[in-house]
Amino acid sequence: MEIEAGQIYKHYKGDAYKIITLAKHSETEEWMIVYERLTDTVHSGYKIWARPQAMFFDHVEKDGYSGPRFEYVSE
Repeated sequence: MEIEAGQIYKHYKGDAYKIITLAKHSETEEWMIVYERLTDTVHSGYKIWARPQAMFFDHVEKDGYSGPRFEYVSE
């Protein structure tokens, strides 16, 4: 699946995020995903985040969880 602005993903910790855009890192030219937290939680005061695309789709093994960092929810 190709990632596009407007898609909704769920983080493995439970929060929902909307893809804002894709961007390229100015030095490495690595693709970055810029996304906005939709749920209001205490994880952080920040709402806008950027993460390397490879890390966004990475497999996570943490605190008894084993699976994707983000799962696609909807358009």
